[in-house]
Amino acid sequence: MYKKNSIFGWLLAGLFFLMASSAFGGEILDRIVATVNGQIILQSDWDDALRYEAFMGMRSLQDLTPAERKEALDRLIDRELLREQMKSSDAPRASEADVAKRITEIRKQYPGAESDDGWQKVLDEHQVTEAELKARVAMILEINSLVDARLRPSVNIDSASIERYYNQELLPQLQQQGSGTVPLAEVTPKIKELLTQEKVSELLVAWLQNLRAGSDIRTPDNTPDSVVQVQ
Repeated sequence: MYKKNSIFGWLLAGLFFLMASSAFGGEILDRIVATVNGQIILQSDWDDALRYEAFMGMRSLQDLTPAERKEALDRLIDRELLREQMKSSDAPRASEADVAKRITEIRKQYPGAESDDGWQKVLDEHQVTEAELKARVAMILEINSLVDARLRPSVNIDSASIERYYNQELLPQLQQQGSGTVPLAEVTPKIKELLTQEKVSELLVAWLQNLRAGSDIRTPDNTPDSVVQVQ
């Protein structure tokens, strides 16, 4: 059963877009694809996310499968849930230097993007602007900071786990590659960080499941089309 504030949010948004549509001769301006605790996610938000994911994956937007598109919407919902958590936390904002560093790393993935003209061509081909890219990178860095601050302190990687990874994962990989072995002490910090990141990822999945369970989330899968469509 819909919560009252959820219904009000849908109706208010629908009324706004219906009025805007009338002003522009019935043209479809946008449509609601989800709400998260009353916060609206529009089709244009989803489209922006799809363009970014195609760009980051060095793929064409047309190559994304229906399943991948649905996963992108799920990530948008998760992002909104985490952004709500940011409002009540003291997670640091992304600095311009951190954003610039990440964009430099992204540019290195694309041949020819070393020059400004080549980089602009890459952005144009993926229909992504520099300003949009900076905003999205900053948002992702801030969410990563929130997740790290919330979950990393609870992770404890013991020496037995590190040694087990070394013997069962790293050494077989080195042997397969024909590389020489490296002492355990030399790679312990890297293994510990890798295992920490894996554990943080597991905890993040559980955290998001809890956030979803306690939230009012509406998508086209559980909301009548007559409410979702905006014409």
